[in-house]
Amino acid sequence: MEPTKVQSEGGLNVTLTIRLLMHGKEVGSIIGKSGARINISEGNCPERIVTITGPTDTIFKAFAMIAYKFEEDIINSMSNSPATSKPPVTLRLVVPASQCGSLIGKGGSKIKEMRESTGAQVQVAGDMLPNSTERAVTISGTPEAIIQCVKQICVVMLESPPKGATIPYRPKPASTPVIFSGGQAYTIQGQYAIPHPDLTKLHQLAMQQTPFTPLGQTTPAFPGLDASPPASTHELTIPNDLIGCIIGRQGTKINEIRQMSGAQIKIANAMEGSSERQITITGTPANISLAQYLINARFRDVAAMWNDPSSMTTS
Repeated sequence: MEPTKVQSEGGLNVTLTIRLLMHGKEVGSIIGKSGARINISEGNCPERIVTITGPTDTIFKAFAMIAYKFEEDIINSMSNSPATSKPPVTLRLVVPASQCGSLIGKGGSKIKEMRESTGAQVQVAGDMLPNSTERAVTISGTPEAIIQCVKQICVVMLESPPKGATIPYRPKPASTPVIFSGGQAYTIQGQYAIPHPDLTKLHQLAMQQTPFTPLGQTTPAFPGLDASPPASTHELTIPNDLIGCIIGRQGTKINEIRQMSGAQIKIANAMEGSSERQITITGTPANISLAQYLINARFRDVAAMWNDPSSMTTS
C-alpha cells in the first residue's frame, strides 16, 4: 500500500496511540527524535510497554527509526557471531482484542493481504496477554516491510476503533530465581545465569556463620542459611501504603522472601491511627541481611506496582 493512500485514509492530523511490547535490553535502542511522543513503562520488568502517540505521519517516522535501529543492532551483534544469515527485525504490537478481528479479516483475508503486499510476516496471538483484553501482534521482516505493514495496521485501527472497555496489558516484575553454585550466587534471566555480587556476599557470610547441614536432616531454602537456631531480631517500619508491595497477592511475595532468606518475618496488624506497620525479622545475621536485601528489592518495583493497582494487596 502506497503512503499516499494511507495518508488519505488515515489522515495525517489524526492522533493515534500504538503500543509495543519490548524486552528491557531493546528499550535503550529507541531513544531518538521522531516527532512522536514515546513513553516507556516503568518498573524492573523483563518486558516494557512502549507507547507511541502522535499524528500518523510521526508514528510512521517513529517506527522507521525503531526498525532501522533494531536492524543496526542485529548487524552489530552478527559481527561477533558465526551466523551468516541475517535474522529479520521483529516488533510486537499490543492491540485491543476487539480490533484483532479487523486485522485478520474474514477468513484471514486482511492479514494475508498485508503479508503479500508488504513482504512482512504478521502473526496475531490466539490468546490475550495475561490480565488484559489485549493481544500481541508480531511483525517480522526488513525495516521497509515493517514500516509498510505498520501503515496498513494503523489504517485498520483507525477504521475499526476498539469496542467496549480495554483492559491494558501491564508487564509484571519478574520474580527472579536465585541459585547458589561454587560459593557464588546467580540470578536466572532467560537462559542465562547472571552472577549477583550482593547475594554472593550474603551467601558467603551465611556459609561462614552456620555449618553446612545435610539436606536429609533439615530442609532449608539454601544450605547454611537457616541451619542454626535464630540468633537475633531486627525490626523495620514500613508505611501502610507500601505494605502490599511486600506481602504480594495472597502473601506470595512475603512467603518467597521467607523461603529465600530463611528468616522468620512477621508483619504486625495495622494500628488504628497509625500510618505505619512494624515488620519483625528473626534469624541469623545472614538471614536478616538477605531478608532486608530482598525487601529493598521489592521497593524498587513500587513504581510498577502503583501503575498496576490489581497487584497491590493487603494482609
